[in-house]
Amino acid sequence: MTRSSHTDEREAHPPGEPDDAEQADERRQPAELFRDLRTSPSGLTSREAARRRLVYGPNVLTRSGGRRWPGELLSQFTQPLAILLALAAVLAWVGGTPALSVAVVAVILLNAGFAFVQEMQAERAVEALAAFLPPTARVVRDEVRCEIAARDLVPGDILVVSEGDRVCADARIIEGTLSLDLSALTGESLPVTRSPEPSDPTGSLLEAHELVFSGTICSGGEAEAIVTRTGMHTELGRIAALSQRVHTERSPLEKQVRRATWIIAVVAVAIGAAFLPIGVAAGLGWTAAIGFSIGLIVANVPEGLLPTITLALASGVRELAAGGAVVKRLSGVETLGSTTVICTDKTGTLTENRMRVTRLWLAGGEMDADRAVHEPQAALLAASAAACTTAQAPTPAQPRGSGDPTELAILRLAEELGVAVVPSQRKAARRTIFPFDAHLKRMSTVNDEAGSATVHTNGAPEAVLPCCTHLLDPRGKSVELDAALRGELSATIDGYAASGLRVLAIAHHVLDDGQKAPAERSATESDLTLIGLVAMADPARDGVAEAVRDAHLAGIRIHVITGDYGLTAAEIARQVGIGHVGSPVLAGDALDRMSDKDLDELLSRRQEIVFARTSPEAKLRICEALRARGEVVAMTGDGVNDAPALRHADIGVAMGRSGTDVAREAATMVLTDDNFATIVSAVDAGRRVFDNVRKFVLYIFAHAVPEVVPFLVFALSGGQIPLPLTVLQILAIDLGTETLPALALGREPAEPGLMSRPPRSRKTGVINRALLFRAWAFLGTISAALVMGGFLFTLWHAGWSPGDPTGSGTPLHQAYLEATTITFVGIVACQIGTAFAARTDRASLFTVGVWTNRLLLWGIAFELAFTAAVVYAPPLQHIFGTAALSPAQLAIVAPFPLIVWGADEVLRWVRRRHDASRSATPATSVISPLTEGRTAEQAG
Repeated sequence: MTRSSHTDEREAHPPGEPDDAEQADERRQPAELFRDLRTSPSGLTSREAARRRLVYGPNVLTRSGGRRWPGELLSQFTQPLAILLALAAVLAWVGGTPALSVAVVAVILLNAGFAFVQEMQAERAVEALAAFLPPTARVVRDEVRCEIAARDLVPGDILVVSEGDRVCADARIIEGTLSLDLSALTGESLPVTRSPEPSDPTGSLLEAHELVFSGTICSGGEAEAIVTRTGMHTELGRIAALSQRVHTERSPLEKQVRRATWIIAVVAVAIGAAFLPIGVAAGLGWTAAIGFSIGLIVANVPEGLLPTITLALASGVRELAAGGAVVKRLSGVETLGSTTVICTDKTGTLTENRMRVTRLWLAGGEMDADRAVHEPQAALLAASAAACTTAQAPTPAQPRGSGDPTELAILRLAEELGVAVVPSQRKAARRTIFPFDAHLKRMSTVNDEAGSATVHTNGAPEAVLPCCTHLLDPRGKSVELDAALRGELSATIDGYAASGLRVLAIAHHVLDDGQKAPAERSATESDLTLIGLVAMADPARDGVAEAVRDAHLAGIRIHVITGDYGLTAAEIARQVGIGHVGSPVLAGDALDRMSDKDLDELLSRRQEIVFARTSPEAKLRICEALRARGEVVAMTGDGVNDAPALRHADIGVAMGRSGTDVAREAATMVLTDDNFATIVSAVDAGRRVFDNVRKFVLYIFAHAVPEVVPFLVFALSGGQIPLPLTVLQILAIDLGTETLPALALGREPAEPGLMSRPPRSRKTGVINRALLFRAWAFLGTISAALVMGGFLFTLWHAGWSPGDPTGSGTPLHQAYLEATTITFVGIVACQIGTAFAARTDRASLFTVGVWTNRLLLWGIAFELAFTAAVVYAPPLQHIFGTAALSPAQLAIVAPFPLIVWGADEVLRWVRRRHDASRSATPATSVISPLTEGRTAEQAG
């Protein structure tokens, strides 16, 4: 990326500060920087540093805007579900049940607390970025080296960086050489070398040889650098600014439930208000008419919907956490199920994030590294390569080892071949070391071995081979490295590179007894004998290929977005099944030059693409382009540079082991095992959670009809038919018998073929016409007919005729209490049938097992016990207006569950037959999983 693309991302700078264009040219020669920043190799004076701190401000990352928590906390109580629950609480209080009112208020407070904590996660991302900077820095002040608070650094300071330090400002090296870990900013897994020599001024800023950046770690060497940018003007600050600008949108479930609950609220209030004059006209009186309207509103308000959704999502969060995926936002579970595109990093997600030697080339031929155990030449190759390292092999105290991943792979190879290096012996034998040089691309050591000095050299083949004049043949003798052998080597190296392998050439030179190694590096690294080549790779994780296949079967596309080189990333993608031969590989600079229209066109081809050497802006741009096309995007990342994209994606997925705190705070989901396969498992769980949300919404909505119909019958009959259900009995159903079975439906196992469906559209609602038809027109209507039949039959059997008085003190009052109790118990019985019917959407209940959901069975057992208490306990009879039922009366409602479930089982059988007849075609064709998934989605 060029510097110009960064300029517009800077925060506004304080008055009097040099503008961004003046600061941007970090690549100037040191003399020019000393002049323009008015400093010198002796550093600033303390007085000048204090003055500049007033101008530039402290070297810290700041959060835009003030504290937003009061407004965000208040907004949680204005959500539609919260308003509906508040209305239910008021109605419960008016209805004379303060205990229920307090319980509903507790649910409102609990849900608001959940949502508020989730919103506050976004602010913590910038705080984590700020914690990414070290507390102190070493600088040259007043011509002496000293340690100061990192926040006091200013442009023009001379910063001292050595091994183990975390860089705390952007700076230009003026003296010394560093090995720098840039993975937090670039995603590149291998350390890079930085030195004072200038690089190509038109190349990417992060690849400039002479620059170091805030937040990166020095893994070797020591250097002095002149500070050019501090605070929010650093690369780290730019990422912090991007992270704050991203607005987290509501999930599809949140949007759909918000819309549906507003509709329900409006309908409930409208129905209640509309029937108020009807009640008065029917001669009820204003008090009774108001109570009648309250009953209609309560019957239409799904009081249990919000806590049920919240607890079902929380259950999904617990399940995912047990599988290695920690979801920080409850709604993120549902969003996972609608994912259409996964944008994944390579290193550590698709791969093991551990370099491993896979192939060896020796003069006698090439072989797999794991088959070279008894090869003397292979052991000599590994021993020479291991002697020329500085890394520390894994130990019980440090299981991952320390140092360059390439060197760790060499040390591992040496151990496997029986020539393991002991660090203390390696240090004692070493006379001289020429560290790895980014320009020379090689490293050498001179060691004492068997009384003579031996030069060991390893590095890039194009850097080591010109230094070699001989080759070690299969008999261990040195032969001339002629043109034919060089041609064979070149072909082998090209083949390894095409396979995405990193290749090192290993050479040595045994000096004559008593001969001293030359002092100059060029002389030492000459007349070498090539031992062979080692080819290594960061191998794909076990199970990733199977997970990719499952994702494709589910109609999900996968793009690789990485900071690594395109060739390596493309090969790993091919190995795990992402894309195919000829799939696009787009480098970061090519993406920067591409217009938005061209990018949209590329993404519309529905190919799987490898985006290499990407910047934070590029990740954001890709994410925005995909989301603009209606895709639901899951984006993985582990570095500081990934934070903006993680925040902006529908689902940001951070790595729990290798990821930074910044990435984990910005993401919605954290993988504790850093494994791509866990993402696909989470998608499966997300789809199941969404299906289960629909199941208990169906279950809850189906009961609105038998609760509303009694009031309508009462009103439309002009009071000739007494009210079959009381407000308190409705509340007992909605907040008592209904909740536990609804929660149990949230734990329902997946229906067959869940991951063979295409991803659902963003517009696919939890509540749609098919669900409402099944809930209201079918299950609700059947339930209403059954309970009204039971009510009327009980009154008729007692000798009642329309218009007969049933109030307190009348001969029919006891029969009326028994009839309303029949209505209440009948609705509970229909609930049981609806619960079994709701367990599957299309499949027969027998395919998942009638008794497999044990939680539902326990929920039904509680439902029956609660109902028995309301019907037979005298204190509750007085509160809810019920009467004890005889066995004969209970026999009336006993068949209700089987009737409701059986009717729905027949309906689902008819739908399956209809779907099968529509999908049956005489022609057969072979289409890819992606095409098949998309075709099915469009057809739906």
